[in-house]
Formats: sequence, C-alpha cells, structure tokens
Amino acid sequence: MAQDIWINLPVKDLTQSAAFFTQIGFAPHPGPGNSDQSASFTIGDKKIVLTLFMQNVFTGFTNNALSDTVKGTEVLFSLGADSREQVNEITKRVREAGGTIYAEPNESHGFMYGCGFCDPDGHRWNMLFMDPSKMPK
Repeated sequence: MAQDIWINLPVKDLTQSAAFFTQIGFAPHPGPGNSDQSASFTIGDKKIVLTLFMQNVFTGFTNNALSDTVKGTEVLFSLGADSREQVNEITKRVREAGGTIYAEPNESHGFMYGCGFCDPDGHRWNMLFMDPSKMPK
C-alpha cells in the first residue's frame, strides 16, 4: 500500500502561488520538488506534500490537458481544522493572500463548521471543523 501522498497542482505564476500558500500557513518542503519551475510545501501534522508546477511542466508529465477551473471543478481538497477559530483564521489569511472565498464560514449539518476558498489558480479547497459531540449518533 502507498505510504505517502503528494498533491501536484498546475499554476500559472509560481511566485504568486508559492507566496499564497506560504501566507495561509503551508510550510515550505525542502528537497525535491523545488526549482525554478516548481515549489513544494507540507500540509498539516501528517505532512502531506503539495507541489506546485508551472502549467507547461505539469502537462508535460500528465500528457493531458488542464482542467479549466473557471468552468468546472475536478477536485475539492479538504483540510481538517482543530476549531471554529482556525476556520475563521484561514478565511482571513486566504483573503489577505489574494485568494477567493466561495463559501463564507458557516455551520452545516449541525456538527460541521467550515469555509470554502480558491487559490490564485482557481483550485478549490475547504477547511472543516467537525465537532464530535454534535455528530448524529
């Protein structure tokens, strides 16, 4: 079974995208995945690796066209939050870093609190806090 997971995303402007993910709290990941055509980050305590690739590099190894993030969503990346406050904080950081909030922080299903945002390239993310004490039994 696979032991690690790497998320690879195409980006138009590597400098802008790398700054965005740094500003919202992703940690730069040293080593492979960092060049003038790519930047690597870790996400959370489990150290999921996110690598941003310039679009031409990405299509070069996928041998496939890019999805148009304006017209549709191919994937939604979900991040777990420790608290409602952390959801509110990421919302603030995303705005300050130039991202777009497509779903303001709100409660859902009585036990989830989350927000949805887009990075500078239109990839969709959400952050959710789930309160186990309020989960249906």
